[in-house]
Amino acid sequence: MLLTIDIGNTQTVLGLFDRDHLDHTWRIATYDTRTADELAVLITSLLAQHDGGTDVTGIALCSTVPVALHEMRLMCTRYYQDQTVVVVEPGVRTGVPILTDNPKEVGSDRIVNSLAAATIYGGPAIVVDFGTATTFDAVSGKGEYLGGAIAPGVEISVEALGARGAQLRKVELARPRSVIGRNTVEALQSGILFGFAGQVDGIARRMAAELSDDPSSVTVIATGGLAPMVIDESDVIDEHDPWLTLRGLKLVFERNTG
Repeated sequence: MLLTIDIGNTQTVLGLFDRDHLDHTWRIATYDTRTADELAVLITSLLAQHDGGTDVTGIALCSTVPVALHEMRLMCTRYYQDQTVVVVEPGVRTGVPILTDNPKEVGSDRIVNSLAAATIYGGPAIVVDFGTATTFDAVSGKGEYLGGAIAPGVEISVEALGARGAQLRKVELARPRSVIGRNTVEALQSGILFGFAGQVDGIARRMAAELSDDPSSVTVIATGGLAPMVIDESDVIDEHDPWLTLRGLKLVFERNTG
């Protein structure tokens, strides 16, 4: 079985593949203070709860948190030394040409998402990843990574409003009764939900117009933990794939292990 690990700024997502089937997923908080030994205890405990989870034969991982990546790499060396481990970093084959000014600046998760989008859905495509930041990644019809856009994430925006607004506070991320909020909580929820949906539609439409002479041919794929909150209010999202990064990690593993 293949264990895939996507280490994000806020959460770490793990997926267990039994051949081509994504058998189980877990989502845990990302702490850059966790040691390799603590990670081993946590991951081993999660796998032990799943039938067949201890039969891990390979690991594929990517990270946007360098300190957490170091400890995860150390954990793999200590506790999975007999398994093949593929870390998405420079030198690892992804098959995705990166056509940006500085390819080393592009997060490994964004490359993995682009690979999965091009392989599973075809290009041209736009991947909208709702995480700590909301990222937009443009993939050409040839599967090339062209660049993208980065906006503050939903939770970051909510925290900023609560911290800087004297009479505002953090609210539940839920759909209000209407766009016109009848109280402060609903007004905040309306601004957050419909504001982000409008942002997604606006940026995706502009990107699609640059990607193709026929913008309707561009597939917009939503992923990330906060995607379900926004996708029903968006007019441009064609596909919702919550495990796009994990599927991409599996593809990278296969490309580097034969």
